[in-house]
Amino acid sequence: MMERENSNRTRIVGLRFTPEEYLKIERKWKASSSRKLSDYIRNHLFNKPITTNYRNKSLDEFMLEIIRLRGELSALGNNFNQVVKKLHTLDKIPEFKVWIISSEQDKKKLLDKVEEIKEYIQKFSARWLLS
Repeated sequence: MMERENSNRTRIVGLRFTPEEYLKIERKWKASSSRKLSDYIRNHLFNKPITTNYRNKSLDEFMLEIIRLRGELSALGNNFNQVVKKLHTLDKIPEFKVWIISSEQDKKKLLDKVEEIKEYIQKFSARWLLS
Protein backbone atom coordinates (compact mmCIF):
# COMPACT_ATOMS: atom_id res chain seq x y z
CA MET A 1 0.00 0.00 0.00
CA MET A 2 2.82 2.41 0.89
CA GLU A 3 4.57 1.63 -2.41
CA ARG A 4 1.44 2.54 -4.37
CA GLU A 5 1.06 5.81 -2.49
CA ASN A 6 4.69 6.78 -3.18
CA SER A 7 4.53 5.76 -6.85
CA ASN A 8 2.11 8.62 -7.53
CA ARG A 9 4.61 11.14 -6.20
CA THR A 10 6.46 12.25 -9.28
CA ARG A 11 6.94 15.94 -8.48
CA ILE A 12 9.88 17.21 -6.44
CA VAL A 13 9.97 20.52 -4.60
CA GLY A 14 13.33 21.77 -3.43
CA LEU A 15 13.48 24.10 -0.44
CA ARG A 16 16.39 25.89 1.13
CA PHE A 17 16.48 26.74 4.80
CA THR A 18 18.82 28.69 7.01
CA PRO A 19 20.62 26.51 9.57
CA GLU A 20 18.32 27.89 12.29
CA GLU A 21 15.17 27.15 10.26
CA TYR A 22 16.33 23.64 9.49
CA LEU A 23 17.23 23.00 13.13
CA LYS A 24 13.75 24.11 14.19
CA ILE A 25 12.09 21.81 11.63
CA GLU A 26 14.40 18.94 12.54
CA ARG A 27 13.62 19.28 16.26
CA LYS A 28 9.88 19.19 15.59
CA TRP A 29 10.29 16.23 13.24
CA LYS A 30 12.36 14.24 15.76
CA ALA A 31 9.77 14.95 18.46
CA SER A 32 7.10 13.48 16.20
CA SER A 33 6.34 9.88 15.33
CA SER A 34 7.15 10.48 11.63
CA ARG A 35 9.99 8.28 10.45
CA LYS A 36 10.96 10.46 7.52
CA LEU A 37 11.38 14.21 7.36
CA SER A 38 9.49 14.28 4.06
CA ASP A 39 6.50 12.56 5.71
CA TYR A 40 6.55 15.08 8.53
CA ILE A 41 6.67 18.07 6.16
CA ARG A 42 3.97 16.57 3.91
CA ASN A 43 1.66 15.95 6.88
CA HIS A 44 2.27 19.48 8.13
CA LEU A 45 1.61 21.06 4.72
CA PHE A 46 -1.64 19.18 4.20
CA ASN A 47 -2.86 19.70 7.79
CA LYS A 48 -2.82 16.02 8.59
CA PRO A 49 -2.49 15.03 12.24
CA ILE A 50 1.06 14.84 13.54
CA THR A 51 1.68 12.81 16.65
CA THR A 52 4.32 14.42 18.81
CA ASN A 53 6.02 13.15 21.91
CA TYR A 54 6.13 15.57 24.80
CA ARG A 55 8.79 15.21 27.43
CA ASN A 56 8.82 17.35 30.51
CA LYS A 57 12.51 18.28 30.70
CA SER A 58 12.14 19.59 34.25
CA LEU A 59 12.04 16.00 35.48
CA ASP A 60 15.36 15.05 33.85
CA GLU A 61 17.40 16.15 36.87
CA PHE A 62 14.99 14.34 39.16
CA MET A 63 15.34 11.15 37.14
CA LEU A 64 19.14 11.36 37.15
CA GLU A 65 19.12 11.78 40.93
CA ILE A 66 16.66 8.90 41.42
CA ILE A 67 18.80 6.63 39.23
CA ARG A 68 21.89 7.60 41.24
CA LEU A 69 20.05 6.90 44.51
CA ARG A 70 18.91 3.51 43.20
CA GLY A 71 22.56 2.60 42.64
CA GLU A 72 23.49 3.75 46.13
CA LEU A 73 20.63 1.77 47.67
CA SER A 74 21.80 -1.33 45.86
CA ALA A 75 25.35 -0.81 47.10
CA LEU A 76 24.15 -0.29 50.68
CA GLY A 77 22.05 -3.43 50.53
CA ASN A 78 25.00 -5.42 49.18
CA ASN A 79 27.35 -4.06 51.85
CA PHE A 80 24.86 -4.87 54.60
CA ASN A 81 24.46 -8.39 53.25
CA GLN A 82 28.25 -8.91 53.27
CA VAL A 83 28.50 -7.69 56.88
CA VAL A 84 25.78 -10.07 58.02
CA LYS A 85 27.44 -13.00 56.21
CA LYS A 86 30.70 -12.15 57.96
CA LEU A 87 28.93 -12.03 61.32
CA HIS A 88 27.60 -15.53 60.75
CA THR A 89 31.17 -16.77 61.06
CA LEU A 90 31.19 -15.38 64.62
CA ASP A 91 28.10 -17.27 65.81
CA LYS A 92 30.11 -19.19 68.42
CA ILE A 93 29.92 -16.21 70.80
CA PRO A 94 26.46 -16.10 72.52
CA GLU A 95 26.06 -12.29 72.42
CA PHE A 96 26.49 -12.31 68.66
CA LYS A 97 23.70 -14.83 68.16
CA VAL A 98 21.09 -12.36 69.45
CA TRP A 99 22.56 -9.57 67.32
CA ILE A 100 22.72 -11.83 64.26
CA ILE A 101 19.06 -12.83 64.59
CA SER A 102 18.05 -9.19 64.99
CA SER A 103 20.24 -8.07 62.10
CA GLU A 104 18.81 -10.82 59.88
CA GLN A 105 15.33 -9.45 60.45
CA ASP A 106 16.53 -5.90 59.77
CA LYS A 107 18.41 -7.09 56.70
CA LYS A 108 15.29 -8.73 55.31
CA LYS A 109 13.26 -5.54 55.85
CA LEU A 110 16.00 -3.38 54.31
CA LEU A 111 16.51 -5.59 51.29
CA ASP A 112 12.75 -5.88 50.72
CA LYS A 113 12.42 -2.09 50.78
CA VAL A 114 15.46 -1.64 48.55
CA GLU A 115 13.96 -4.10 46.07
CA GLU A 116 10.59 -2.36 46.21
CA ILE A 117 12.23 1.02 45.56
CA LYS A 118 14.35 -0.40 42.73
CA GLU A 119 11.26 -1.90 41.06
CA TYR A 120 9.36 1.37 41.38
CA ILE A 121 12.27 3.37 39.98
CA GLN A 122 12.67 0.89 37.13
CA LYS A 123 8.98 1.14 36.17
CA PHE A 124 8.98 4.92 36.49
CA SER A 125 12.19 5.41 34.51
CA ALA A 126 11.04 3.04 31.75
CA ARG A 127 7.80 4.98 31.39
CA TRP A 128 9.64 8.30 31.53
CA LEU A 129 12.25 7.38 28.98
CA LEU A 130 9.60 6.18 26.52
CA SER A 131 7.71 9.46 26.72
